[in-house]
Amino acid sequence: MTLEEAMRTRHTVRRYTEEKIPQDLLARLDERMRGSNERRGLAMSLVTENTEAFGPALKLFLAKGVRNYLILAGPDRPGLDEAVGYCGADMMLFAQTLGLNSWWVGGTYSRKGVERNAAPGAGKILGLIALGYGRTQGVPHRSKRPEEVASYAGPAPEWFVKGVEALLLAPTALNRQAFTVRGEGRKVSITCGGAFSGVDLGIGKYHFEIGAGREAFCWA
Repeated sequence: MTLEEAMRTRHTVRRYTEEKIPQDLLARLDERMRGSNERRGLAMSLVTENTEAFGPALKLFLAKGVRNYLILAGPDRPGLDEAVGYCGADMMLFAQTLGLNSWWVGGTYSRKGVERNAAPGAGKILGLIALGYGRTQGVPHRSKRPEEVASYAGPAPEWFVKGVEALLLAPTALNRQAFTVRGEGRKVSITCGGAFSGVDLGIGKYHFEIGAGREAFCWA
């Protein structure tokens, strides 16, 4: 499965089976995470067979069976939120290519539980990604129409159309999809509003690149 295929098949899954993630898949996840940490100066960490990320009520009603998760963190600095969003999106789609399900959790988790399991000196924690074998494969989220978020100066090329379609498959806080995308020639600009705007911007940029192809354009 390619990353583009993963993007189109991945949906939010909040409840998981008891099946353990095989060690070889955990090793591949860890390797990819470490590469992102090194390139982007992050401190993400992979936690396995641990139930401390959610309190009792959330475990019972919302996050049932979550025992594996990626903690999204890094030194507090300008651009951290966007970098975490970008790399977290990559980790979710990579997990999907391995046959795993995922859930981006922005705030409904136990902060103390997550802090106890974060890497030493992790810095600012911006959320987590639950990973595992879902009880279902999830369902597609409601999406805005491309013309509600995007415009292009002149007839839009195919790569721009595909990029916007991919962008609207991205998970965002409260599913707001508060993106504004503008294209002219090979240049594309994108902004995002809302409480988690930096993280959502990073997720959106990653998805746009997967859909459009990184070689087709450049960020303005």
